[in-house]
This record gives sequence, structure tokens and C-alpha cells, in this order.
Amino acid sequence: MVEGNGETLGLGRGLTEASGGVNTLARKDFVSDQEVRWCPGCGDYAILAAIQRVMPELGIPREKIVFLSGIGCASRFPYYMNTYGLHGIHGRAPAIATGLATTRPDLSVWVVMGDGDALSIGGNHLIHALRRNVNLKLLMFNNQIYGLTKGQYSPTSEQGKVTKSTPFGSLERPFNPVSVALGAEGTFVARTMDVERKHLPAVLRRAAAHRGSAFVEIYQNCNIFNDGAFLALTSKEGGSRNRIYLEHGKPVRFGTDLEKGVRMDKDGRLEIVSVSDVDISHLVVHDEHRDNPSLAFALSRIAEGPTTPTPFGIFRDVERPVYGEVMENQLRSASEKQGPGDLERLLFTEDTWTVG
Repeated sequence: MVEGNGETLGLGRGLTEASGGVNTLARKDFVSDQEVRWCPGCGDYAILAAIQRVMPELGIPREKIVFLSGIGCASRFPYYMNTYGLHGIHGRAPAIATGLATTRPDLSVWVVMGDGDALSIGGNHLIHALRRNVNLKLLMFNNQIYGLTKGQYSPTSEQGKVTKSTPFGSLERPFNPVSVALGAEGTFVARTMDVERKHLPAVLRRAAAHRGSAFVEIYQNCNIFNDGAFLALTSKEGGSRNRIYLEHGKPVRFGTDLEKGVRMDKDGRLEIVSVSDVDISHLVVHDEHRDNPSLAFALSRIAEGPTTPTPFGIFRDVERPVYGEVMENQLRSASEKQGPGDLERLLFTEDTWTVG
């Protein structure tokens, strides 16, 4: 089985040396005085621990870090991080974070969302934050259920899902969050999982290093209302058989002995094949820095859900102008050309008329 670790993702020890800072903080410095209150066994505990471990490595003072959230189990996150934080309203965290990141570019802004929070009422805000390339770290905890409100189906629940709100089974096809993010032109798009003790922190470090919108889908088990949703990926046998770790510049292979691979068929679709049946040169080589997102999108479509071989890692990591910087440059240029703004002139010139 391929280990999903820092080396796989092209990482060193962290960002501290690169930023010229000295790492004087530890995990305990990012642990707040609030009692962590999730259901025993919830995957959120593992994600919280991973983030608290990664934060000291970034070399960023706590007063320069902000965690924002909407509504849901995951949205308790700001209370548990000893940084600045804001608990917003349902689905609106990306919108609030956009305002903060564009007005305070000196801050490291993290947005924590559940799958319902991000893709239902918050779907519009999410896709526009991504297309604008706002400098945000967008973490979406995907447990494929509404946990806080006691087990209704969510935008990522599988078709046919029986819940309190769909007693005869859901009729709707679910969103593929990675596909949505790539379709919205996200410049950094990744997937990892709560039980990935090496892979999860490694992906978080890469997201932190990215300038622009960094979207990370994190599979997270809800052991109360949707237990075992990711069993095909987390069981001992299933994990080795079904986790596809994407490695930049390498052929896409997976399996206990790397016996499986991914190739493109004559119609341009990706298919899973036995490596023994094809020449290795025919396998798809992953390129996370490819500007055109079509290959990354095709990789995101290999699995329709977490019950079959599923890619993990960095799907896309490209450079684009950051929204806040572009906006500031535009305002500065306009001011230099036209002088200071004139509110009265703006209100009473050009397209105005008198009624009555």
C-alpha cells in the first residue's frame, strides 16, 4: 500500500524555515480553554488534532490567524482554536471570510464548513470564493449527512439514502465536492480523510502554503448518523485496495502491490486497469500544476462515491492572481488616474432622472 505522507505530497518539515521565522509555538498554544464537545468517536476530533499540530509549523503568530465557520457540527471549530475566530450563520462563512481576507491581507484566514453548510445554502458563496481566488483556506468536512440537526440527507448523500427527511430514499444525485471546486476554477483542490494521520497534516501544510483559494475536502465519519460511510476506504482490506494516492509527476497506480493503474481510453475517459495487462507508459501521469483543469476533473470522476477506488491528494495547485491584491491594484490605479473619489458626482451624474 502506498503511504500517503509528506514525501508523497512533496513536503518538507513545514513552512517555518521558508518564511524565515523561528518556530516557538507548540500544539498546546493553539488549544483553547473550551471543552471540546462532539460525539465520542466523531472524526472531527482527529481533524482538530491535526490542525493544532500543523499550526505551529507555519510560523504565523496566533493573532494573525482567524478561523471562521457557519452552522453545523464542524462549525464549533473556532471555539476550540486559540486564535481569533468567528461563528457565522449557515452557509455564509465564505462570504464573511472574503470580506476579511480582502481587507486584511496580512491574516491567515481559515474557513471550516460541513458538506451541508458548504454545498447547500452556502454553495453560491463557495463557488464565487473559488472563482475569485480569494486568499482563503476552505476546509469542507464531508460526512455525507446533516449531523447537527439529527441525520437528514445532505448534498453529498448517496442516491437512495434513507434518512428522516428521505424515508423512501433520496432521489437526487450527490455533488462531488472536488469536481465542484475544479469546475469553479479553484486554484488548489485536494482531498484527504480524518483517519489519515500523515496524509491529512501534509495536505493542510500544502493548503497553507498556497496563495489564493485552497479547497480541501476531508472525509469525516459521523459515527452517530452515518457510521461506516467510508468503510470501503478505511477498513484494512478496503484501504489498501481502494485508496488512490495522487503523486505529482508519477503514473497513477494503487493497490496493495500497485497492481492497479489508471489510463485514458480512446474516448478520453479514465478507466482502472490491471498494470499487468497494459504498458506502464499508457498510464496517466498526474500533473497537479497543469493549468487546464480537465485532467484533474477526470481524476475526480473516477469514483462516484467513497465505495469504490477513490483518489486522494492534490488534484490541482496552480498560480493565479489573488483577488484581494488585484482589487487593491485596481483601486490604486483608478485613484492615480482619476484622483480621489467624488460621492456626490457619482450619485447625481449620468443615468439619473427626476420622477413627477
